[in-house]
Amino acid sequence: MRKQIIVTCIVLIATAWVTVIYFKNLNPPGTHTSRVMATIPDNAAVIFEFNNDPSFYDIFGNNTLLESVTGPAKIAEIDSVRDLLLQNPLLEKYFTGQNLFISLHPLKDKDADLLLTISAAKGFDISMVDQLAKQGKTGLIINPLNIKGKKGYDVYISALKKSFYIINKEDNTFAGSFSQEMAEQSAAYVPKNDNRSFVLLSNQQNANSLANLYVNYGQLGPLFEQLFQNKNTDMLRSFKTLPALAALSLNYKDDAFMFSGTSAIQNNEPLSYLNLFTAQQPVVNQLKNIFPSTTAYSTNFSVSDPTRFENDLHQYHIKASIKTEKDALFDKIKTETGISLRTEFGALLANEFAVVTTRYEEKLGIISVKDGSKISALMMGISAMENDNVGQFKYEKVPFFLLGDPFSIFKRPYFMVIDNYLVLANSHKELTSYYDSYLNRKFLSKNNQYNTFDQLTAERSNVAFFINFKNAEPILKRDLDPLFYNAFVDEEPGWKDFYGASYQLSAADKDFYTNFCLRLNNVDTTAVKQLN
Repeated sequence: MRKQIIVTCIVLIATAWVTVIYFKNLNPPGTHTSRVMATIPDNAAVIFEFNNDPSFYDIFGNNTLLESVTGPAKIAEIDSVRDLLLQNPLLEKYFTGQNLFISLHPLKDKDADLLLTISAAKGFDISMVDQLAKQGKTGLIINPLNIKGKKGYDVYISALKKSFYIINKEDNTFAGSFSQEMAEQSAAYVPKNDNRSFVLLSNQQNANSLANLYVNYGQLGPLFEQLFQNKNTDMLRSFKTLPALAALSLNYKDDAFMFSGTSAIQNNEPLSYLNLFTAQQPVVNQLKNIFPSTTAYSTNFSVSDPTRFENDLHQYHIKASIKTEKDALFDKIKTETGISLRTEFGALLANEFAVVTTRYEEKLGIISVKDGSKISALMMGISAMENDNVGQFKYEKVPFFLLGDPFSIFKRPYFMVIDNYLVLANSHKELTSYYDSYLNRKFLSKNNQYNTFDQLTAERSNVAFFINFKNAEPILKRDLDPLFYNAFVDEEPGWKDFYGASYQLSAADKDFYTNFCLRLNNVDTTAVKQLN
C-alpha cells in the first residue's frame, strides 16, 4: 500500500509539473496581454491586437480592409516600423510572434493618433537598439531621447521623412508613435492599480483569435470631441454613456471586419439608458425592414418584456431625479384629457422602437405597437390634429418620458400611425416623406447591398446601431471636423469604400454579447488592391 501511495504521489507531482510548463508555454511572459495593456494610457477608446507574425500580414495582404480603416498613410507608417525595425535582423527574433497593440487616443487641438505597443521576447537587451543605431544603410537614423523621464529613441525613417518616437516602458515593453505628443503622453502615464480600462479575453480565446478589438465605451465621448465639430451629434450617443468595457475577437472574412465577444457592464459606474436592456432577452430585429432607403444611421431597441422595460425606465427616471417632472406631466395629461398615458401606452407597446436619421437630416421615431387603431385613438387624445392621419402633441417631452433618452430629440412631435407602427417626426413634412417611403415600399431592406450586409449581422439583439456611409456623407460633412471629413472623402482606399457598419448588443447574464460588423462595398477587394 505504501508503495502504491508513493507511486501515486510521484505521478501527481509529475502531472502538475507538466501542466505548469504547458500553460506557461501557452502564455509566455513576452506575450502576456494584461501586462502589456496595463502600460497603454487609459484614454484609449479602442485597441486593436494582433500577433506580429508573417501569417497575419499574409492574410490581409490581398485585400484593402486594414488600409481602408487606417488610411494608406497610416498603413505606410506601420509597414515601415515593421519592415525597418521589427524585422531588422538584429531585432526580428525578439519581436516576431509577439502581440502588437495599436491603440487610438485623443490629442490636443482636435486631433487623435495611434500608439503602437509591443513586448520583446526573453533575451532582448535594450543595448541592441544602440547597436542598430550604429549600423549603416538601414534607412533609419536613431538618436537617444529622454521623454518625460523615460529612456527612448527618436527614430528618423528616411523613406517617410519623419520621426517615430519610441519609449522604453518596463519589462522590455516598448511604445511608439509618430506623434511626439502621443509619445509624451505614453511616457508620462502611470497605470492605476484600482482602475480597469479594458477587460481581456480568456487565454484560450486570445490564443485562438486572429485579432482582437478592445473598446472602452467611456472614452468614446472624448474621442468624438476630437473628431466632431458638432458637439451635439447624436451618433452613437447612447453607447458613449454605457459603463462597459468590450473584448471582441475577429471572425475573418475577406471583405468585412466581423468581431464578436462581450461588453462587460461596470457595476461601480453610474447607470446609463442602455443598462435597462440587460434585463431583457434578445429579440428578432424586424423593425429595420421598414427603415427608409435614405437611412443614414439608426439605433434600434428591442425588448422581450415591454412591461418590465416601462417599469425599469421609471426606476431609472427616479434615480435621475426627474420623477417629479414626469409625474407632473402625466398628472396634467390625466386632468386635461382623462388619459392615464403611461399605463395605456405601456399596454400597447410592442417589442421594438427605433430612432432613424436620413441623409436629409430627417429624424424619425418608429415604434412597433400591438394595435394601431388603439394607439391612434390614444395619440389623438393628447394631440392637435391637422388632418385624419397627422397630429401634433400638445405636451412637451412625452416621447422622452415614455421611451427614454434617445427620444429626447422629439420635444413636441408630429405623429402618424401606419398599420401597427407609431411614427414620430419634428415636422409634418418629415412624416409625409416617410409615408411616401412606406406606401411605395422604398425601404433600405429592398436594396441588395443592404441585404448582403444584413446577412452578416446577428438576427437577435436588444440594441443595434447601423450606419450607411454613403447616405451619412452629407451629415458627416456637416458634423465632422474638416480635417477628418476630408480624410473620409479623399483617402483611397478609405472609409468611403465601406458600405456600412453595425454594432449590436444582446443581453446575456447581465452583460451584453456584442457583434461588430464593418463591410466593404460589393466589389472584388483583390481587384481593388491591384488597381492601387
